[in-house]
Amino acid sequence: MKEAVIDIGSNSMRLTVYEVEEKNFKILFKEKFMAALAGYVESGCISEAGILRACTGLLEFKNTLRLLSLDEHVHVFATASLRNIVNTDDALAQIKMRTGFDIDVITGEEETVLGYVGVMHEIAASEGVFIDIGGASTEIAIFDDHGLLFSNSFRIGSLKLYKDCVKKILPGKGSLKRIEKEIDEAIPSDFDDFGKKKQLICTGGTARSVLKFAKFLQLVSDDEQLLSYEHLKKIKELFLGDEKKAANVILKVDPERIHTIIPGFMILYDIADRFQVEKLMICNYGVREGYLCQRILR
Repeated sequence: MKEAVIDIGSNSMRLTVYEVEEKNFKILFKEKFMAALAGYVESGCISEAGILRACTGLLEFKNTLRLLSLDEHVHVFATASLRNIVNTDDALAQIKMRTGFDIDVITGEEETVLGYVGVMHEIAASEGVFIDIGGASTEIAIFDDHGLLFSNSFRIGSLKLYKDCVKKILPGKGSLKRIEKEIDEAIPSDFDDFGKKKQLICTGGTARSVLKFAKFLQLVSDDEQLLSYEHLKKIKELFLGDEKKAANVILKVDPERIHTIIPGFMILYDIADRFQVEKLMICNYGVREGYLCQRILR
């Protein structure tokens, strides 16, 4: 049986089609639509243009599914894109009217747990810190002996930081200070109670993009998914060094994230630094796979 999952995020919208056999699954097809919905939020409300942007992405996905004869078994959920706004109900009603999709808006706590479940389906790590940096929220979980010790969602993300703190395309010195201040204020300092953690388990577009830069800089081989903290420092030197050089490399490696990769990277670096991790594992599975396992396959 085939199941399709659509994830409406604050930066990107993603469609994934799975082949499911009992409790096992494999990815058959993936498609991405860069909606940047967090950029359409003003005074806590997503604008009409933002709602239309979400509808455009959903209708493109709907057309793809129709061409693949996958009109049934389609599940749509939204994270901070439609959760962290005051006009959620109105936005959902308009999207339903224009696209026909009912959307499940998951809470921040649910998103964190589902993301953790998704990555554990891929790597089955026993202890560490899990992080998923999105456009308008960041999910963090701390686990040990295969059990969650802490899980929460924080209202800070790569696109939100760009919108709130950066005046040009890349952040200058003033913008970097504003970003650091926002991160410190958004994410509490009581993580010290958990002590050091050897590994940071990462999922989401920011983490996968950082891995691309590590490969471009020849810090790791093309088939590796593991970064060290020292690799992270090398990437930081690139991003926060000469602005023109950074822009040129970003345009070569991941141009669609030119405005969000540095803010997102700074969240990742901050968490890696707080826990003094030795290594970072970049995962392909995440909240969509967790949603498939717990909400669809149960």
